[in-house]
Amino acid sequence: MNVLEWKTEEGCSKCKPALNYYLNMIYPKDHEDERESRFVNERMHANIQKDGTYSVVPRIYGGVTNAQDLRTIADVAEKYDVGMIKLTGGQRIDLLGVKKEDLPDVWNDLGMPSGSAYAKSVRTVKTCVGSEFCRFGTQDSTGMGIQLEKKFEGLNTPHKVKMAVSACPRNCAEGGIKDVGVVGLDGVWEIYVGGNGGTELRQAELLVKVKTEQEVLEYTAAFLQYYRENASYLERTSHYVERVGIEHVQEVVNDDQLRKALNQRMDEALDAYNEPWNEVLESETTLKDLYEKVMAKS
Repeated sequence: MNVLEWKTEEGCSKCKPALNYYLNMIYPKDHEDERESRFVNERMHANIQKDGTYSVVPRIYGGVTNAQDLRTIADVAEKYDVGMIKLTGGQRIDLLGVKKEDLPDVWNDLGMPSGSAYAKSVRTVKTCVGSEFCRFGTQDSTGMGIQLEKKFEGLNTPHKVKMAVSACPRNCAEGGIKDVGVVGLDGVWEIYVGGNGGTELRQAELLVKVKTEQEVLEYTAAFLQYYRENASYLERTSHYVERVGIEHVQEVVNDDQLRKALNQRMDEALDAYNEPWNEVLESETTLKDLYEKVMAKS
């Protein structure tokens, strides 16, 4: 987009987020992310609700939590008089009805990473209980899901990306309608891509079968990086895979040299990631300064 085409001095409200994304994607180490070019939810690191309050979702890797984190979430919800505590479809806990002025203190008191539920990025990795507990499970789906979520945490993408890992063909984590769905079988993992459970329902297509957890990470990284580099901004993986064809994507990720190069560029992007709630809190001298700055930009 030529800046001369912008109708205002500060640029087009639709083009700026796209341009900012592409610059971040192409130059992950050199480009300084411009927060003012992001949509309001991404600027606030929380989802705005219809009454002007916000939704805060802490990161719960693979949907697996512990007693201490649950106590912390409960204490924060009580302290800030949260309107609703909702278990989400992505196996997370959503704190709804948080006042804008309370956001910095909520993040600080939670002391947990952001769940990125507001961002054009990798969101959650939904899992079933897997072979550790389920009598039908053939693979460690929870462990695989946590690995995927920790590896790709906060990765910026053209649109939101949802993933799931199931331990058997019963597919309890519903990977068949995710952007990336991983299904464990005896001695093999199947990776599906391009699914969508939204208004335009689309079944994910088989990308590849691999034998090891490391290969799951490697092929998933190659697919996501290729999608990051070639999809249009705000194009979901479902639309992208349908547009270019699964055969084309398979040809790319199955090429050893291309897959290695895509993984290298993915690693560069992941190295540039900073946890957003901590980054904002640490960039200000006081929470009052942060609040005033946030209010001025929203």
